[in-house]
Amino acid sequence: MRYIFFALILLIIFSDVSSQTFSTFLERINALPVNERTALLDSFLSAIPACPLIEQDTVAHFLYRGTASSVTVPGDANNWSTTASPMTKIAGTDLWYRTEVYENDARLDYKFYVNGSWILDPRNPNTCVGGFGPNSELRMPAYQPPAEISYYPDIDHGTLQDTSFYSINLGNRRTVRIYLPPDYHRSTRRYPMMLFHDGLEYISLAQANHVLDYLIHLNRIEPTIGVFVPPVNRTSEYAGNLQAKFTKFIIEEIIPWVDARFRTIPSPDKRAVLGASYGGNISLWLGLNHPEVFGHVAAQSSYIQGSIFSGFQNGPKLDLTIHMILGTYDIASLIPMVRNFIPILDAKSYDYRFHEYPEGHSWGFWRAHIDDALEMFFPFQPTEVKSNHLNVPEKIRLLQSYPNPFNSETTIRFFVEKGAFVSIKIFNLNGQSIRTLISQKKSAGEHSVIWDGKDDAGKVQASGMYFCQFLMNDAPVEVRRMIMLK
Repeated sequence: MRYIFFALILLIIFSDVSSQTFSTFLERINALPVNERTALLDSFLSAIPACPLIEQDTVAHFLYRGTASSVTVPGDANNWSTTASPMTKIAGTDLWYRTEVYENDARLDYKFYVNGSWILDPRNPNTCVGGFGPNSELRMPAYQPPAEISYYPDIDHGTLQDTSFYSINLGNRRTVRIYLPPDYHRSTRRYPMMLFHDGLEYISLAQANHVLDYLIHLNRIEPTIGVFVPPVNRTSEYAGNLQAKFTKFIIEEIIPWVDARFRTIPSPDKRAVLGASYGGNISLWLGLNHPEVFGHVAAQSSYIQGSIFSGFQNGPKLDLTIHMILGTYDIASLIPMVRNFIPILDAKSYDYRFHEYPEGHSWGFWRAHIDDALEMFFPFQPTEVKSNHLNVPEKIRLLQSYPNPFNSETTIRFFVEKGAFVSIKIFNLNGQSIRTLISQKKSAGEHSVIWDGKDDAGKVQASGMYFCQFLMNDAPVEVRRMIMLK
């Protein structure tokens, strides 16, 4: 009878285990005799699809099960300290846990440090490759993974080609990789160009070539040439005693070679430079000292040397547009450095965009915002759509939907200069067409259509980012971003 009574108690506990909070689970397991806790733990873990366990949108429970004398959670949130975030062991079990509170849209890299060894979180399927190998990835509920970094086999892809480049100024050799847009070999047009510092990592770790393919396919940017230049002596070239020679290498060797060999547009308003950390520093340095070459600068989680501060503060306003991002969990010394630089840009009325995100100093952070810089510098120009056989009107415009963000529905307005066959399609972040709102002949003038947040089958779509594509006579013309919040 005593065994049956105990079994019934466990059955009640187990039936509710999937709906209970972690704090309730702790209360229940700690109330059991030590030798009876494993069964409840097994049931609790089997009800969790993955870890970390997220509750109330902002609470993250890190869970590790295994034999250990000490377990900690180093990562972006604590500057990868192996001692700052120890886990607690539940007596009578082999479960270790740690609870933290983060922003509901945070994304952070982390690992477990178990008995002096680094391991990935065995219960977390999400990983992100960093400069020192893969890390486990914490994704809070409101975080939107970047769709543009993935490879899509059904879209056109650019080509990559390598050149072993010897620098006269630096006396060394490195592999420079060039990305050519999908239509490069089918056209005679010229292209804008973005130069990436830490270039090979921006391909292997940030998938910048996939980003370019994706944005070009959706007509979110002009087709753009990518120039990926790696460092040889990174710190010295980007922020040290080789900086002057590296600057000459870029300005006097790389840029003339690229312009001579490829069909670039040799104008500063069609050249951009991007980098992260020390790579952001050299990007800002090149923009400050050579605005006649680079008219656009993107600096991600950037170090900023003193001469850059004084140059922007004390010198004349330059013809530059600047894009900067910073993680609120970034390297501690960089956070005030970047924040103190922004008022200088404000005081000089620079055209800039700056945003802070709840992320750390990581490639997972930087790769998700390459698209923001590209769209700021080289937005798609509708007048570029040229097709003799499709008879696309020269003056067309897709206006930004309103409201945006929206909850239940948003109104999309568009202008047609002369009668044409018009299509308006909605795409999700994976590049999939989910809804065709219009596919018919439209007369000249302004028109509008409402999207109710549903797909073609009438299914309500999830909260997130969507893209509205405007086609004239079956030719893609313009794309706008929309955000649906439920």
